[in-house]
Amino acid sequence: MLSSPFHQPESTLSVIASPRSAAPPTPQRRRGAPATGLAVGLLLLGTVAVLSIAVGAKPLPLADVWHGLTDPASPDYAVVHRMRLPRTLLGLVAGAALGVAGAAMQTLTRNPLADPGLLGINAGASAAVATATLALGVTALNQQVWYALLGAALVTVGVHAVAGGRHATPTRLALAGAALNAALYSYVSAIMLLDTTSLERLRFWTVGSLAGARTDTVPQLLPFVLAGLLLALLAARPLGALALGDDSARALGARPGLVRAAVVAAVTLLCGAATAACGPLVFVGLLAPHLVRALTGPDPRRLLPYCAVFAPVLLLTADIAGRVLGRPGELQVGLVTAVLGGPLFLHLVRRGQLARP
Repeated sequence: MLSSPFHQPESTLSVIASPRSAAPPTPQRRRGAPATGLAVGLLLLGTVAVLSIAVGAKPLPLADVWHGLTDPASPDYAVVHRMRLPRTLLGLVAGAALGVAGAAMQTLTRNPLADPGLLGINAGASAAVATATLALGVTALNQQVWYALLGAALVTVGVHAVAGGRHATPTRLALAGAALNAALYSYVSAIMLLDTTSLERLRFWTVGSLAGARTDTVPQLLPFVLAGLLLALLAARPLGALALGDDSARALGARPGLVRAAVVAAVTLLCGAATAACGPLVFVGLLAPHLVRALTGPDPRRLLPYCAVFAPVLLLTADIAGRVLGRPGELQVGLVTAVLGGPLFLHLVRRGQLARP
């Protein structure tokens, strides 16, 4: 007996008709993983922030730390409120700024080595602040930040111009950034050697430190960082389209020139503000996106917010390690991120985990 051409086996019909079977389980698991990762990241961030307030170069019992945090009459109130709390808040803000800046740069340039430090942006901000300190005697943060923004913007444009502008390749960007980075740090070192006053003011700042945080540091820094974060998050969706190429981005409704300008402006605000307050910090903006990308994938709409959570965890952890390992003094956080970040970066390279954005 011949079967009808429209006859299908019962198992096939049940699969097609079943809505539960039509939705593959894998995407659901992938959607659940980022939510779990965000919860873990927020938990880690809260834990590290508490440790940053509780742990310092001067050991204090937790009860004394709590009284210093809540009781103005406590003898430890000044230590907690004028030193540890501003330092922790600065680590949170600067870490978020550097992490988002690094992720945005890696996505924009499609270069897994893109980083505010490796591409010379931090060096440009440092050179501008050093010049303003030497020539104009600028020491206040609310003045330094403007020079840092100017230096960061000039170097960002300069690196892309030297690398070939719109035709720049990841290799050319890395080489141009390395060249300008070396030249600008040599310039800063020359300023410090030739002028003893600048040396005293800049020697700890150029290493990268959170120790200079004061009660008014974060309020002065926050408007620039918030503007940069908002601009980067608004550009996240078209930035993801731009990663497919200019033609594909235009087909999806994005404007490549406007997206690039927005990302460059966001990176300038974030890196300039963070460098003005902390000095040039390396590896935070490079490593955080690679670690986060394992949870979120390459989509900037998830990558950028997650970097704003996990990058401060890296920075504050390094700062706590510097205070503990350097007792009775402390190690500057820039030294710790360099010492810990270098081997971790090499480990990721050897394992092939530096995936292209």
